[in-house]
Amino acid sequence: MPAPPRRAHGARPVPTPSRRPRRITLQKARPSRSVAANATIVAAAFVVSRVLGLLREILIARQFGTSGDYDAYVAAFRIPDLLFLVVMSGAFGSAFIPVFAGFLSRGEQDRAWRLASAVLTYTVLTLLVVGQLVFLFAGPLMRDIVAPGLAPPQQDLAVNITRLLLLSPLLLGLGAAAQGMLQAQDAFTLPAVAPILYNLGIIAGALLLAPTMGVYGLAVGVIVGAAGHAGIQFVGLIRRGMHFSPTLSRRVQGLGEVARLMAPRLVGQAAFQINFIVMTNFASRLGESKVSAINYAYQVFMLPHGVLALSLSTVIFPMMARQYELNQLDDLKVTLRGALGPLIFLTFPASVGLFAFRTSIVQVLFQFGSFSDESTRLVAQALAYFSVGLVAFAVVEAVTRAFYAMHDTRTPVTVAIVTVIANIALSAYLAPRLGHGGLALSIALTTIVEMAILLTVLYRRIGGLGRGLLESTIKAAAATAIMAVVALRFAGPLAQVTDPSDGRSIAGMVMFVVTLGATGITYLVSAYYLRAPELFETLDRVRSRLRRA
Repeated sequence: MPAPPRRAHGARPVPTPSRRPRRITLQKARPSRSVAANATIVAAAFVVSRVLGLLREILIARQFGTSGDYDAYVAAFRIPDLLFLVVMSGAFGSAFIPVFAGFLSRGEQDRAWRLASAVLTYTVLTLLVVGQLVFLFAGPLMRDIVAPGLAPPQQDLAVNITRLLLLSPLLLGLGAAAQGMLQAQDAFTLPAVAPILYNLGIIAGALLLAPTMGVYGLAVGVIVGAAGHAGIQFVGLIRRGMHFSPTLSRRVQGLGEVARLMAPRLVGQAAFQINFIVMTNFASRLGESKVSAINYAYQVFMLPHGVLALSLSTVIFPMMARQYELNQLDDLKVTLRGALGPLIFLTFPASVGLFAFRTSIVQVLFQFGSFSDESTRLVAQALAYFSVGLVAFAVVEAVTRAFYAMHDTRTPVTVAIVTVIANIALSAYLAPRLGHGGLALSIALTTIVEMAILLTVLYRRIGGLGRGLLESTIKAAAATAIMAVVALRFAGPLAQVTDPSDGRSIAGMVMFVVTLGATGITYLVSAYYLRAPELFETLDRVRSRLRRA
């Protein structure tokens, strides 16, 4: 099932004189140990969640492959995802966390919880009302906007599943609200564990219900997982002394600020999700299996993105929000620089690996049961084009958090709207020429444009992030180029052993693991001799822990 896509975009207030952004000289500083510890916890949970997510997709692939029914299931997620992402997930987090964290940093606990109660009350009511409207108009929305190219039986199936899945935005929305409150208090463990429960619910649906109920069984698993996602986080909030008192008062302090920040963020989240509706719309017109194929490819693509970019960006966001509140722009830049360096260092080789070994990756992971050799080829084609944008996806994830931390949601949302318009135009141009792969390429290219614009605006706002980041990027690119030579040398023999038409084999899987290991070692050795700072910082940290042990 399609996991909710990555972040969205947002808006900027006029700075007050006491906090007007200015060009400053980057000071030497090191991220605090708490950031490293939190990042480790979040990254570990993300790894477990992503592995379970991958297992989820493997089980679904075995059961449904790239069938028309799975096309309908994927299409059915688009509107519930839109509701969740727009109303609660990113909008609640990016608009609410800075204000909520500001109250907490000043010791104003009562005001913080009154604000949380008011925002939660309004957003839940909004979800209930909008959910009812979507339930009534699910048919026209699916047939005219989301997936007009599906065959009539699949369109009817997609409409029914959409209506069933409307419970998930409410449950996931409550979980997103709890996540924002916990992260604002530097509590990252439960928010990181919650997606694990979500995936376990869907896995249970795939194993226990899907064999007899078809894709309806998967939908039930989604609802069960969403309930677990919300429940465990509210347990954590209660233990931390949460004070919830439903209120519709508009005089709650901070509510106006949240609304002002949230309004453009809603537009930004909608703009980003429109990309996926556009992708589904065009893919449904290309024939059966294309919607499924592009979704599987996106899930594989999101594995490194989730483990690397989402985990680190999640940790640095509340810290940057506090630093901006305290006018510590030097520290904010150091925090952002400390995140971008490792992201670039790790996503460069991951991008090359996804591209060079795309067919082997898909075959080893998915090709059994109902997932045919033709399914492998379709998914690998889309994965190749998605891989072009991996670095940009990661950088945008971190940089947009910096804008949100500075109470600027207008800049990212403006850029988002521009890139959505570009994606629609580019998709219309590429889909007839490259098929569903062109839709993936369009997403990748427009994200690269988004990254370039955001970095340019950020530079003008707070100045450069230091020469060290440029040096790290050059060394990571050089090490990746060396790794690419080795990867391309191995790609041919590996492709022969993992030919989709021959099916999966033990020899192919062993060759796949050996090849990935060899290319990974090549990258690390190259980075070592190039003196890549991220590698040596990691080695120093490992040595220090070993000495303490």
